[in-house]
Amino acid sequence: MTGDSRGDRLAALATEAELDCLFVGDLVRPGDSGPDAIANVRWLTGFTGSSGFAIVGEGRRDFFTDFRYTERARSEVTGDFDRETLEGRLVAELAKRFSGRVGYDEDATSVASLKKLEESMPEGASLVPATGLVEKLRRRKDPQEIEAIAEASRLADEVYEFLAERGLSGKTEREVAQSAEQRMRELGSGPSFDAIVASGPNGALPHAEPGERVIGDGELVVIDMGARVDGYCSDGTRTWATGEISEDARETYELVRRSQAESLAAIRAGVSGAEADKVSRDPIADAGQGDLYGHGLGHGVGLEVHEAPRLGKTSEDVLSEGDVVTVEPGIYVPERYGVRIEDLVVVETSGVRNLSSTPKDLRITG
Repeated sequence: MTGDSRGDRLAALATEAELDCLFVGDLVRPGDSGPDAIANVRWLTGFTGSSGFAIVGEGRRDFFTDFRYTERARSEVTGDFDRETLEGRLVAELAKRFSGRVGYDEDATSVASLKKLEESMPEGASLVPATGLVEKLRRRKDPQEIEAIAEASRLADEVYEFLAERGLSGKTEREVAQSAEQRMRELGSGPSFDAIVASGPNGALPHAEPGERVIGDGELVVIDMGARVDGYCSDGTRTWATGEISEDARETYELVRRSQAESLAAIRAGVSGAEADKVSRDPIADAGQGDLYGHGLGHGVGLEVHEAPRLGKTSEDVLSEGDVVTVEPGIYVPERYGVRIEDLVVVETSGVRNLSSTPKDLRITG
């Protein structure tokens, strides 16, 4: 093992928490975990399958899977870990490997799995809630992680250009979303989440689902999408116009753009998530539209689209060098339109490095 491996850093955190070892894995749907549920295991070991678990402690690096993934684990799991294929009931077999004070993630453990662990553990082993230790380390991205996120953001920007060249008017929201996701796949990637395409009054719904509404002329259209590269996500939003729009809609767009620009200028290591959020909120509130900006400024992005840290009114996070976060103020006018502008940035000591390159001047598309 290297002294700076992810396993070593996690073991050190477990020791600080007075744990003999830490269990890492999804015990909500064990053996059938989706990308988000397996994210901690993937970050720690390199394993990309749906059935992977790890136990980490002082001098202990164990990885477990089932028969389906024996060969994949051999090629993917870092050499720090001893690999073992389990037979029989996964949760019960995992519990038999526990010893001493074992930390586990309450958020990733169902009531049924917790009961099975307690019934199957050897004498002398005990379970200790220890949520968030892996996420604490995952938060700061290393250069390879940032490179993957940057490439995912670049691909999404390329898809924005693809959509702009083909125009939006006359197409349904669903057609535009499907076209965006198909283009991502053609570029060798895939969507990090289901794309949002929200036109006209649907734009006032921050998480609208694209439907059969035909995009008309002279409307604002909110497009929120991201790509995934080597497991790492991007997330970005642009709001475009399909022709001339009302003066108040144009003023709202420029207000959101100013709010975002001021937020980007304020963010750096040492700034709290609440402070950054306030910078974005003040100009919108001063314009009398504070009630129309109902979500936080942003969130962390990595192996999951939404992860730590959080930028919002009640956030207790302080931004650190290596955080990758979204900066996405918005104004949502019920039954009329919405405006959101979102960039993906790397937090540095002196400011941010912006990974989003699609222009933010109000774009008029066909």
